[in-house]
Amino acid sequence: MKKLKVTMLALAAVAFGSFAFKGIDGGTIAGKVTPADGATEALAITGTDTLKSPINDGAFNFQNAKSGTYTVIVGAKAPFKPATITEVKVEDGKSTDLGEIKLTN
Repeated sequence: MKKLKVTMLALAAVAFGSFAFKGIDGGTIAGKVTPADGATEALAITGTDTLKSPINDGAFNFQNAKSGTYTVIVGAKAPFKPATITEVKVEDGKSTDLGEIKLTN
């Protein structure tokens, strides 16, 4: 009986340890849009995955983006045109800053 308790305790410790030290899940993509009131939302697309982010005060941020290459599209209100940024590289645990994205009309 004592051996069973020790075995169960050891299994529980291993299970807990594997969750406690889980690796980093994805990276982030961030950017700022000018003019701030000209943008509607931002999309990050890779393969069949699409992430959406609202734009607050001209800024957007995608959290937990899987590593890979994305196309980021910033939706725009008239008279501005949407902006597209291609070949956006994301690495696990890292932030990709797109800087300032200027909407044109």
